[in-house]
Amino acid sequence: MLRLVCAIALGAVLGLPAAADVSIKRLFDREQKSLNAIPQDRLATLLERSNEAKASYGGVNYTHEWLSNQPRASGGKEWRCLAEALYFEARGESVKGQFAVAEVIMNRVKSARYPDTICGVVHQGTGRKYACQFTYTCDGNAEIISEPKAFERVGKIAKVMAKGAERPLTKGATHYHTKSVNPRWASKFPRTATIGYHHFYKQPKRISSN
Repeated sequence: MLRLVCAIALGAVLGLPAAADVSIKRLFDREQKSLNAIPQDRLATLLERSNEAKASYGGVNYTHEWLSNQPRASGGKEWRCLAEALYFEARGESVKGQFAVAEVIMNRVKSARYPDTICGVVHQGTGRKYACQFTYTCDGNAEIISEPKAFERVGKIAKVMAKGAERPLTKGATHYHTKSVNPRWASKFPRTATIGYHHFYKQPKRISSN
């Protein structure tokens, strides 16, 4: 539809002959007939899905208001792993801070250095106390979700991120830590962002031995 409108406008600017106008009109009529042949309920569904995709991916707004307007989320094992990681690692953070932590997990999923699934990344090293990648998975404490509202919020974030939302906040970060600690690797990794209570870093291709 848009290309036809552009063609008509271009024709008006360039002064195309009447025959061209007739051809454009025929194309317009043909496309209109095709649209009219689609049942209205089917067309409404397609438009609704398009709007949902825009809201979920390109239209992320890192505010409580935006998040509260998103539908309640649920999903399979991968969604659950990401939601739990956000709950135990970042539920006290701002919405932006929670998205940032989710970015780190998804950045690792996309990196050849780490497992290629969300659950694989989250539980990497689990089983050895304090030797895991995400402390809550190996600190010996029971993983009990006692704040359902907080879990509902991070569940929405997990849904958006697991479905492929852009990751602009941390600039490719693969690591983070709270401001209250200073791990040894932090001095060797370039810091990419500071959001809320966390510093974010991107693992370099080669770590200096100095």
